[in-house]
Amino acid sequence: MKRVIIIGAGPAGLTAAYELLDKSKEFEVIVLEESDTFGGISRTVNHNGNRMDMGGHRFFSKVPEVNEWWNKMLPTQGALSKDDILLQRSGSIVEGGPDPEQTDRVMLRRNRLSRIFFQHKFFDYPVSLKWETLKNMGFFTTVLVGCSYLKSAIFKRKENSLEDFYINRFGKKLYSMFFENYTENLWGRHPSQISPEWGAQRVKGLSIVAILKDMFGKLFGAKNRKVETSLIEEFAYPKLGPGQLWEITADEVVKMGGTILKNAKVVAVQKNEKNIMTGVVYEKDGESHTLTGDYVISSMPVKDLVVGMNDVPEDCRQIALGLPYRDYMTVGVLVPRLNLKNETNIPTVGNIVPDDWVYVHDRKVKMGRFQIYNNWSPYLVNDLEHTIWMGLEYFCNEGDFMWSMSDEAFAELGKQEMVTMGLINRVEDVLDCHVERVKKAYPAYFDTYAQIETLREYLNQIPNLFCVGRNGQHRYNNLDHSMCTSFETVKNILAGETRKDNIWNVNTEKEYHEEEK
Repeated sequence: MKRVIIIGAGPAGLTAAYELLDKSKEFEVIVLEESDTFGGISRTVNHNGNRMDMGGHRFFSKVPEVNEWWNKMLPTQGALSKDDILLQRSGSIVEGGPDPEQTDRVMLRRNRLSRIFFQHKFFDYPVSLKWETLKNMGFFTTVLVGCSYLKSAIFKRKENSLEDFYINRFGKKLYSMFFENYTENLWGRHPSQISPEWGAQRVKGLSIVAILKDMFGKLFGAKNRKVETSLIEEFAYPKLGPGQLWEITADEVVKMGGTILKNAKVVAVQKNEKNIMTGVVYEKDGESHTLTGDYVISSMPVKDLVVGMNDVPEDCRQIALGLPYRDYMTVGVLVPRLNLKNETNIPTVGNIVPDDWVYVHDRKVKMGRFQIYNNWSPYLVNDLEHTIWMGLEYFCNEGDFMWSMSDEAFAELGKQEMVTMGLINRVEDVLDCHVERVKKAYPAYFDTYAQIETLREYLNQIPNLFCVGRNGQHRYNNLDHSMCTSFETVKNILAGETRKDNIWNVNTEKEYHEEEK
């Protein structure tokens, strides 16, 4: 029996473990997880009965294999959820599916609404061209936006940067309003310094033209209209947050005979003179352990993987050392009410605004986004009818001023910024709060990333090493992208193939996620 060592118990690592054990009895699978939780950035944190989703995870994919996998782990709800019952509204249900009021192992169907908060007003995200948008922008600004877009449509820029990418699709005026400051806040770099590849992967077919097509498609009831990923109106979501899916997956892996070691930090990966992986070294409970194996599937940051590897060419080592990341901090805040008015036609418990998350475009604050967990799932909130449970999200670098703040000081910053933005009247309105930090949450596309192809070519020469997931590939993958890299990896291992091109090609083709295959 051959041994497969999997580094990381996030979406990619646990998907690989499950798929190997499900499709073959010929492998011993051992998963090494640095922390004491499952799911990586997709974990769920429970604080006093209120649950936090690290970053906000919509479960949406046009890949049938992914949707079937999710449904196997968490079947779609067959009865109304708590908020639908309270509001006496209809919801998306599947005949014969589980009742979320009776069981936890269920996937909810949720309304998707993400808006931009700009100049104390809400704008649709992606930006729509309906009356409310034009009214909020004002006549003069609307004319400038239109003229700016026409200019960009006629005089296309060569796309050398993310700034070029956005201006080509939205015009310079709209870019300066809704993309420039937010992107710089997210990455700590101006969009002119970031590779356009980030936009190509995350925004894909979204543009003014796509928005117009979608708008008129809905207006005239077009059948089989193509929907860009960023324009979806409904998504699936685990009853108890994204971490629930990975906790269930981990349980299934163990039931099938797999081994998962928590608090086991991989500090080195070993290969022999023939450039073949022989195993890893990990630390657990203050002791160092060596684990040999026939295959290594790595979802750990590729930077740490290469630095911990023996006999790496100096150019590849320097590329790895220079790969940048953006870290993430969030403060969960419990309040009895918000000053924001629900001016939509979407009913909510307590008539709160119906957004899942809101992008903050306010140069007076450092906040990047805020989530309203009540709208993700009514089961994330301990007292749904009387409190609002929010996540205030900040982007930073490990070790910088914000990261180095105490939990108390950081929570105070978040509360003060809520007052500045007009979300609450005073910091004393906050009933409870909780701070979380996530290292290497966002692989960034600048610095030595321009040379990453050299690093990929080197890693691909190691026949029994497979890099998967967001950090494993240093690619800003969605949840389903990360799972697909593991699907492809397992197919290769089962077929006895050492090729890696199909794994790296996940989320690189423009149409990969825009159309069903």
